Amino acid sequence: MEMVKKSENKTIKNICKGIVVAFITTTVMLLIFAILLTYTNINENTIDTVIIIITAVSILIGSSIGNLKIRKNGLLNGAVIGCSYIGIIYFISSILNWRFSLNLQSIIMIIVGMIFGILGGIIGVNKS
Repeated sequence: MEMVKKSENKTIKNICKGIVVAFITTTVMLLIFAILLTYTNINENTIDTVIIIITAVSILIGSSIGNLKIRKNGLLNGAVIGCSYIGIIYFISSILNWRFSLNLQSIIMIIVGMIFGILGGIIGVNKS
């Protein structure tokens, strides 16, 4: 019984680690993009697309790192990391913006989060 608890605690710890890594990666990449937007002639119409790409890459990296030491259930753990990341983002957004609502871009972000979380989980579990 004690072994199962340690395994569950390790899994939860690594999932949280993956989510934190994804948020740090997102923050750094968005900061770089903001600087590029400010000092170059990048069209502002690219913002939505770049945010989706940054989110996908961040979740992929976070999920890969979060699943490095788990060695099993990469699909499930990756999906949990991706969905948790997106859930936290939408929870914060709903608190900060009273006009917040789910729309087509939100649904795309949820799907992207889950898919890239799963891919990252597969990569992390299978990385030697």
